[in-house]
Amino acid sequence: MTTDSTPLFSAHEQALQHQSCPQCDADLVMRFGKHGPFLGCGHYPECDYIQPLKQNDGHIVKQLDMPCPECAQPLVLRQGRYGMFIGCSTYPQCNYLASPEKKSQSTHIDCPECHQGHLVERQSRYGKLFYACDKFPQCRFAVNNKPVVGVCQQCGFGLLLEKKLVSGIKLQCADRKCNAYQDAEK
Repeated sequence: MTTDSTPLFSAHEQALQHQSCPQCDADLVMRFGKHGPFLGCGHYPECDYIQPLKQNDGHIVKQLDMPCPECAQPLVLRQGRYGMFIGCSTYPQCNYLASPEKKSQSTHIDCPECHQGHLVERQSRYGKLFYACDKFPQCRFAVNNKPVVGVCQQCGFGLLLEKKLVSGIKLQCADRKCNAYQDAEK
């Protein structure tokens, strides 16, 4: 139940309704897509202008006390579409970029599928660790658990996975057709 004194919409939402489209001068209306709300032209099929509501591409989070290796200007920590990154404060004049995330580490275990690459630790876009061949996209071998050098006792596949179970640590064959468990002591 609403009273006459309480507004149905906030002043921010009402202010958005009065913006005009830069292409055709029609009113911009709030629309909702799979990536969230955005502003779109009211004459939509004829005019395809859209404008994002939130700007998250490269806004400065913190000034850093380090000079840029290319132009000697100060570096800044920015929040971008794909996470945090370090960039030059004079962008776009200087295009220096660095990522604060650690680089993928090699396990020095040969890939059992292509026998040319090595397995490296990677991180999915959701933050979960997995191990994949460094010859990607030629070799698409990947496993979710930590690889261990060894040979399966049942099928002879050249890689085992370390599985942490309630009963203790077990080794499992990395071949998806076999998946046989072996004791960690053997």
